[in-house]
Amino acid sequence: MNMPGQERIVTPAELRARLRRDGELALVDVREELPFSRGHLLQARCIALSRLEVLMPQRIPRRSTPIVLCADAALNQRARGRLASLGYTDVSALEGGIEGWARASLPVFSGVNVPSKAFGEFVEHAYRTPSIDAKELQRLLDARADVKVFDSRPYDDYTAETIPTSTSAPGAELAFRVPAAIVNDDTLVVVNCAGRTRSILGAQSIINAGLPQRVVALRNGTMGWRLAGLAVETGAERRLAAPSPQAAQASRMAAQRFADAAGVREADLPMLHQWLDEREARTLYALDVRTPDEAARDPLPGTLSAPGGQLVQATDLYVGTLQSRIVLLDPEHTRALMTGAWLRCMGWRDVYVAPPHRVRDMAALLATRPAPLPTPASPGLDAAEAQAYMQAMDVTVLDLSWSRHYKRRHVPGAVFASRSHLDAALNAHAGSAGYLLTCEDGRVSGFALAEAQALTRKPVHYLAGGIAAWSAAGLPLTSDEQHWSVEPEDVWLRPFERSTQTRQAMDEYLSWEVDLLEQARLDGSLNFQAYAPQRPT
Repeated sequence: MNMPGQERIVTPAELRARLRRDGELALVDVREELPFSRGHLLQARCIALSRLEVLMPQRIPRRSTPIVLCADAALNQRARGRLASLGYTDVSALEGGIEGWARASLPVFSGVNVPSKAFGEFVEHAYRTPSIDAKELQRLLDARADVKVFDSRPYDDYTAETIPTSTSAPGAELAFRVPAAIVNDDTLVVVNCAGRTRSILGAQSIINAGLPQRVVALRNGTMGWRLAGLAVETGAERRLAAPSPQAAQASRMAAQRFADAAGVREADLPMLHQWLDEREARTLYALDVRTPDEAARDPLPGTLSAPGGQLVQATDLYVGTLQSRIVLLDPEHTRALMTGAWLRCMGWRDVYVAPPHRVRDMAALLATRPAPLPTPASPGLDAAEAQAYMQAMDVTVLDLSWSRHYKRRHVPGAVFASRSHLDAALNAHAGSAGYLLTCEDGRVSGFALAEAQALTRKPVHYLAGGIAAWSAAGLPLTSDEQHWSVEPEDVWLRPFERSTQTRQAMDEYLSWEVDLLEQARLDGSLNFQAYAPQRPT
């Protein structure tokens, strides 16, 4: 029993029961992604303590959401204080954390984006999604057969490496763009990703959209391709053009059939007004499912960019609260309809799409009612001030960016540091006369400033706007001179990103994906459904 003023504790049995009841709930694991990937609750969201102020308002926007912390007791206690300062009012902790859950003989899951990965395996079983292995596809390509290969991953992943001859068509773009690009009845359409999930979902999306040609998933994606001893292509830049108005209309009609079968509902302005009025009692996610390029070029204010394919592939990175309300926006409509249908299949009940002629109006309304976002207490130094500070004294730049971002570009001489281990970074550079904190956009480093200042008597400042502001000021960045104060734990490296035992890691990963569905069934908290679109008469 919890006494007044004590930390609220939820037993594993109580949490298991809550996951089976109606009502919103968020399971938050504040460990970094690498330790999280070694074992966590199926429905837990990895929201690292080091980025809590930045990620929580996006992932769990309603401050009164019931939250259960699922890390160890020490981390949970630190997270409770920080969440309270952010205004979260209903926070409990899982008794014994992840270890307590395991001691109760409840399933623990490795990996990341696990519910979505399990869903991909469900789709293959439920829809009997056809596939082709790497060597058979290579034989067809060598024979110059009528084959079109489409890569369903984000464009950056596609350009890094892909199947030779493939064209980029990320996730929800497949049903929107591919039908207009296939003109021959005998063309074999192949969809690939890095592993299995997006290959399966992408192929089944086109099938559910009614494409008459034969459509298959590339079995095990680029990992399967490499394991077969075949060469990947790097630096590819092939993209599909937007379809003609006539083709776009046909894709919308096809997607509408799938969405209708799945029970996706259409939102309107009065409904959105009501949802915004109810936002203190019910969570609303307004998601722009277009490509990131479109969202950047033509923003829909008040929404979060969540490209449709990635939203289904990694739902936990966009929607932190279970049983919440989701509205999808896309002026072309097809991508919202297809994404909404898959979310319904995943078990999300309250999924809505904005009608295409109301997308701009709804975005404008959302923009007038923005959710409050926390900001660092100090304004920080602008780029010119930071440069002058660095030139005036022996300053160590501590970069708190994601490690992937640090590898890609950082201030020359900057040291990668983790906010969780600021003391170690400061001690390792105790001879410095001062310190400058930075990160991608200045937010994490701004929130970390007070912690760093409490750990040293030397001056500590942060770069307002972070690396983005430094770059915008025309100041130099580099990917060389990498210095690491700690071994990074912020990201789980994909098998092909690892420097050693890559082949073994790929084999293990693919086996893990295949086994996920049965393991998820043992957990019992997912509710996958298969809806079949009606064919036109």
